[in-house]
Amino acid sequence: MSTGKSSPNGLINQDKISIQSIMAKKIISILVLIALHQFSFAQAEFTTSKGTIVKQDRAVPFAESITAEDMRAILTVLASDEYEGRETGTEGQRKAADYIADKFKTFGLPRIGAKNSYFQEMIYTGESWSQIKMKVGEEAYRHLWDFYSFPTRNSDRPTTKIEEVLFLGYGIDDPKYSDYEGKEVDGKTILIYAGEPKDKEGNYFISGSEKASSWSSNWRKKLETAKEKGVALVLIIDPNIQKNIKENRRFLLSSSMRIGAGEQPEDNFANNIYISSTVAKEIVGGKFKKVVKARDRIAKKGKLKSVNIPTDIEVVQDKKIRQLIGSNVLGYIEGSDPRMKDEVIVVTAHYDHLGKRGQSIYNGADDNGSGTATVLEVAEALVKAQKAGAGPRRSVLVMLVSGEEKGLLGSQYYAENPIFPLENTVANINVDMVGRVDKKYAKNPNYIYVIGSDRLSTELHEINETANKTYTNLVLDYTYNDDNDPNRYYYRSDHYNFAKKGIPAIFYFNGTHEDYHRSTDTVEKINFEKMEKIGKLVFYTTWELANRDKRIVVDVEGRN
Repeated sequence: MSTGKSSPNGLINQDKISIQSIMAKKIISILVLIALHQFSFAQAEFTTSKGTIVKQDRAVPFAESITAEDMRAILTVLASDEYEGRETGTEGQRKAADYIADKFKTFGLPRIGAKNSYFQEMIYTGESWSQIKMKVGEEAYRHLWDFYSFPTRNSDRPTTKIEEVLFLGYGIDDPKYSDYEGKEVDGKTILIYAGEPKDKEGNYFISGSEKASSWSSNWRKKLETAKEKGVALVLIIDPNIQKNIKENRRFLLSSSMRIGAGEQPEDNFANNIYISSTVAKEIVGGKFKKVVKARDRIAKKGKLKSVNIPTDIEVVQDKKIRQLIGSNVLGYIEGSDPRMKDEVIVVTAHYDHLGKRGQSIYNGADDNGSGTATVLEVAEALVKAQKAGAGPRRSVLVMLVSGEEKGLLGSQYYAENPIFPLENTVANINVDMVGRVDKKYAKNPNYIYVIGSDRLSTELHEINETANKTYTNLVLDYTYNDDNDPNRYYYRSDHYNFAKKGIPAIFYFNGTHEDYHRSTDTVEKINFEKMEKIGKLVFYTTWELANRDKRIVVDVEGRN
């Protein structure tokens, strides 16, 4: 039997054991933290063709926090029917912006936006067709099949009868070649070909070589020239009409927008309609042979003989104009190095999509819910590093932008109204569609198209290559980075607004697929394992840019 004294002694002994146990656990925790801290700052050297760069292996445990499971959870919300396709200026887009901001709040990031928020707000003027019609004789033609016209490139035009059209070659007015010379076009409708003419040897008149001039690549020049000359309407024969309609669906299906308030559209262009060869033949009618002869004569003599064409055309271009508010969502991870934290790496993805068309919801899981989820995961990994005392030396701005589907408007607004000076912006990393697999890689999903990495900085290209070889081992495909890429993807996502300002930029892209800009772009078709690998590559590239001793330099000219 125990005595009265033994019980207290037993309690005292238990207390000592408990205290010793707690102290032991604390010591172990401290040792783990010290080990982690030491590991976090361990470094390994990797040699590139440009010399030796330092790759910090301390990044590994934080990169491992980027998971397919977390990406699925984020994307399941963003691409749900509740968000109604996230079209800029709609309630669905505002819900998506709030969801992203709540993520940044959960991460513990500071509010650096307007009015102590996570938002950079902007006003858009939205322009769409209320009514768009074209009729030749008794034949009514279909918009987005037989012809197409961009709301932002046109002014309101009530029902107009056109009884005469002037064939004016290619609609060019250049010192080396002019279709306008000696022609009276004020108030007239002109019919022109897309592109520009060649001589008998197959060289373009303006460039004097096999390479076309800006009269082919810059659509503005012809429309601005026509406006200056007083032309009322330009009809442009488009030999690739179905291809161009497909590639411009985002501008033709949804309301096109421009930055800024105002009641009137941009007024720099003559009204214009792109038409098929079939519509053109119907307009030309009995003058077809004369028009073909006039076109062929250009190659022989370098001069146009215009053709007056009597016709019966009815055109309606009735616009709807409205003002909308969009917002970029800003997540700021401040750099840890006092000497470097004023330099910023900007990581972007657009979170908007096409919204609703009737009862159909364009969920935009790949475009660009996948990029948004990836960038949010990268942001969280950087925050985890920061909280562990191993945060990036330079600052990182993770920015989810709106208005991309309306013409890269959110990133354009930031580039024109930056939160941090552009001269302090080291690079832009842009993620736009990384959740699907295209036909080329149907049997190998472990790939990514890389665009723009070497256009301004060879160092940026080397950093991405080394990160991939060291950690992710994806196939890096540069097909769409070619200067002659007919898809011109380099100019079609948000990174381009940074590149235009001379800031090195890299764009990650999975290519298009059968669900691109369709209501069938849904979550169940996403390859989250592929997304995880790409997310880690984005993280490692960001990490190197943020931690290397010397800022990367612009050492390539003439490719932005």
